Amino acid sequence: MNSDWQTFLTQQGASVDSTIVQHFGDPAAELTATEQGTVLCALGQFATLRASGIDAQAWLQNLLSNDIREVTGSRAQWSSFNTAKGRMLATFLIWRDGDDYLLQLPATLADTLRQKLGMYVLRARVKLTDASNDLISLGLSGENAQTMLLEHCPELPQQPLEMVKINDQTGNIIRLNDTRFQLNTTPEHAQTLWRALSGRAKSVGSPCWDWLNVRAGIPFILPQTQEQFVPQMANLDLLGGINFKKGCYPGQEIVARMHYLGKLKRRMYLAHVECDVAPQAGDAVFSADMADQQPAQPGGMIANSAAAPSGGYDVLAVVQISSRETQTLHLKSRQGAILTFAALPYPLP
Repeated sequence: MNSDWQTFLTQQGASVDSTIVQHFGDPAAELTATEQGTVLCALGQFATLRASGIDAQAWLQNLLSNDIREVTGSRAQWSSFNTAKGRMLATFLIWRDGDDYLLQLPATLADTLRQKLGMYVLRARVKLTDASNDLISLGLSGENAQTMLLEHCPELPQQPLEMVKINDQTGNIIRLNDTRFQLNTTPEHAQTLWRALSGRAKSVGSPCWDWLNVRAGIPFILPQTQEQFVPQMANLDLLGGINFKKGCYPGQEIVARMHYLGKLKRRMYLAHVECDVAPQAGDAVFSADMADQQPAQPGGMIANSAAAPSGGYDVLAVVQISSRETQTLHLKSRQGAILTFAALPYPLP
């Protein structure tokens, strides 16, 4: 995190741990406000890689699951980077900054992915750098978010993943859904925006934004879940994160075969868990039909988890479709806390 930005947030009352704002003094009240009001969040749990150079577009096109040519000055996209076996190493939110491409992912993966992607540069005229110190992302969510942003921008993006410039050209706004926006700007202008927006939106910690992502059904690969899911298992196809008509990329044959010929056996679902210890990414999910096999097999895995405003935890769990339809699923063991499923905001096939 940019040191000046971290100092500023601390002065605003933020409790910061390893670049991530944990809360502004009252985590429970902040979660309630996230559910019921309009909130402002510093997205320090994410890092942003910058791909620049004359070959950047072609280089990314050969590596990622989506068609990078569809990322423009007014359009962002979800995408993934996979192993040769089609298992995801990372998911990204991608947008343009002039001719450069910005790839946002969980900060815990940034160094690993920068090095891994760098191995593919070879003779390509591409430079891959960590832009996290020069770019600040803010999240604004709630019923009043759009009205507030119109005071800083003459127009707003109308559809999910559409993007517009902020008034003074110091950044952009990406619409994530009807009530949620991401603002990307410079460290200096971030302070100006924060002062302007925090007067009418409650400042909240990063866990609140994580909860909104879980409720939106947006998966983020973390170190514990690397190489665990083919993109369709985590619903990346339903989020527009896969282009099945583009050319080759690592894992493309597996991903395409599952789409055109295979039968998907696992999907990602939204669920609530009442337990004392927070579920973690990578935690196993068990059901009777899978646990009775020899040897016993988990029926799924937690992809992402966040504390819920009403207590307990909301999770995104990738589980056997058959188990979801016929079994009670439990966290960590057959005797563990029960997963109570809820509807995602997008339809499942």
